[in-house]
Amino acid sequence: MVATGMLSQATLEQLVAAHEVDTVIVAFPDMQGRLTGKRVSARLFVEEVAAHGAECCNYLLAVDVDMNTVDGYAMSSWETGYGDMVMTPDFGTLRRLPWLPGTALVMADLSFTDGRPVAVAPRSILRAQLDRLAQRGLTAFVGTELEFMVFDDTYRDAWHAGYRDLTPASDYNIDYAMLASTRMEPLLRDIRLGMEGAGMYCEGVKGECNLGQQEIAFRYDEALTTCDNHTIYKNGAKEIADQHGKSITFMAKFDEHEGNSCHIHISLRHTDGSAVFADDSGPDGMSAMFRSFVAGQLATLREMTLFYAPNINSYKRFADGSFAPTAVAWGMDNRTCALRVVGHGHGMRMECRAPGGDVNQYLAVSALIAGGLHGIDAGLALEDACTGNAYAGGAQRLPNTLADAAALFEGSEVARAAFGEEIVAHYLNNARVELTAFNAAVTDWERVRGFERL
Repeated sequence: MVATGMLSQATLEQLVAAHEVDTVIVAFPDMQGRLTGKRVSARLFVEEVAAHGAECCNYLLAVDVDMNTVDGYAMSSWETGYGDMVMTPDFGTLRRLPWLPGTALVMADLSFTDGRPVAVAPRSILRAQLDRLAQRGLTAFVGTELEFMVFDDTYRDAWHAGYRDLTPASDYNIDYAMLASTRMEPLLRDIRLGMEGAGMYCEGVKGECNLGQQEIAFRYDEALTTCDNHTIYKNGAKEIADQHGKSITFMAKFDEHEGNSCHIHISLRHTDGSAVFADDSGPDGMSAMFRSFVAGQLATLREMTLFYAPNINSYKRFADGSFAPTAVAWGMDNRTCALRVVGHGHGMRMECRAPGGDVNQYLAVSALIAGGLHGIDAGLALEDACTGNAYAGGAQRLPNTLADAAALFEGSEVARAAFGEEIVAHYLNNARVELTAFNAAVTDWERVRGFERL
């Protein structure tokens, strides 16, 4: 059965023939998890691209956030000539995009023109970790909870203002509040209905603490499906906001108040659908496998933080008493911990609270699987749960900066074993590029502090 909004290849062909669909977006997530690709005519897609794929430059996985070509990547450089990659449609992701008339979208897997898969592509990295689970008769179910802030300024006006003095869509804390959130409801409703029409299961929306801050929640699903939906939603929400003359940001820390989180919930099941994390006879209702899974997260959380917090700004979010984690600790329904265990039966799961709204969810989920499998394979014992305030509990802390996280990732034997040298080197280079760019920048903070008074 095809979910509402999702398309079979045959149905797409019928819609194209009836002139109801004229454009197909063929896309993939880049290193930042952004939707990247090209629009092709629907006729060309049906006649050629569906069978053979579409080409794009391999530098799309070897540039910085500004799309500048940078040094240090083995897969793509001036020396290698910046050749092509092939985007091969994954027809299980084909859907309509209701907010873009006459448009369908399909996610793609990447290969080089000689047929070799592009190992460093985020979708490829996650597929490799899911294959490791499948070899053990397991599958992963994931939910991602993205927060964002809404502004009454357009994206272009915000750009020209240097993102200063923007007008948030609310004036005070609206966590769970109805009244002030209602002012945003025309936009929020269009986002929710748009995503429903694009094949997603939208659960609802709630206000958050910061000004103009909201969270739209979606039903959990198999890991790859959730991650694909996350990328499409994040891109689509910005497009819909643009159509409303507003802007939204998912950056981890826009200002000195609460940041935008992306809590990731993960649970494993046997491939026959049975639960493996719950055991009513075990401590706290957790199975031995689940306890080792969480122990693996604790053991690898610091060295995997680069995949949970991939940007300079990500680390501004880690502040005591902010509901963003600082301590490497776990607890039962304890929001002061980096790892929170909730639910029961099929719903028993672990929530990782480290990622922010800027996360590349494919990489983060891959890291969660890798850390969990490390714990399971090594039979790690789980320490006692934190029952109080983890901020003040004396546990090891998450790395404070991107540089610290990169150094930990570089020294991680678990990361090298799980992902391979090529992937570790590729994403370390990405971190170094960001660090070099940031260290060369002169910020507004420096000018205010130093222009006259120093």
